[in-house]
Amino acid sequence: MSIMSIASPLQAVLGFGLLATLAILFKPLLTGSFRALKLLLKPSMSKEQRLARAYYRNAMTLHSMSSASDALPPNLAAELRALSGRG
Repeated sequence: MSIMSIASPLQAVLGFGLLATLAILFKPLLTGSFRALKLLLKPSMSKEQRLARAYYRNAMTLHSMSSASDALPPNLAAELRALSGRG
């Protein structure tokens, strides 16, 4: 067995070990960079935007419930229509 046949796999293993060590060592830096890049591409919504989205989602839920009111008692259907008409 020659030294060349042993050196190539040994070099690959050492290279992979070095890469894994660097990844573990710089994990906080890599994680922070990834989060910063993600925020740069898609900024997070403000509190007002989140509240508006939740309000709109609730209004749409009420609207869909009131439109599917065939199986509901008439008083409940009227109440749902009134609630969905407010918003």
